[in-house]
Amino acid sequence: QVHLVESGGGSAQPGGSLKLSCTASGYTHSRGCMAWFRQGPGPEREGVATIDTNGRPGYVESVKGRFTISRDNAKNTLYLQMNSLKPEDTGMYYCAAGPRDICAVWSYVKGAFAYTIKEDDYNYWGQGTQVTVSS
Repeated sequence: QVHLVESGGGSAQPGGSLKLSCTASGYTHSRGCMAWFRQGPGPEREGVATIDTNGRPGYVESVKGRFTISRDNAKNTLYLQMNSLKPEDTGMYYCAAGPRDICAVWSYVKGAFAYTIKEDDYNYWGQGTQVTVSS
């Protein structure tokens, strides 16, 4: 039984930082990709960062340079360091784990290739932790 538990959410001012953690039980990082998703006020959940079994990170454009995904294999814990937070980063953040080492795809959107993280590629999910960025 895989169980993912997120923590570290809270409130921050624009420009501030938060660090999220996701502790996994019943799942080892060697099995597949792990990712962070977020659910804002809109209907869709957006993948923001991934990390594969070799520790290679991937980010969507909106968080690149501000967020850092990492993991501690000994603690079976996934992290998301979020810096330079913006109000649009507000949402419920979910940790997810998948069975494959293909974390995302490159989609051609509006004339450019975009790192696209698909919910269907992840079959284990945590309950989420709320992040609120406001002044």
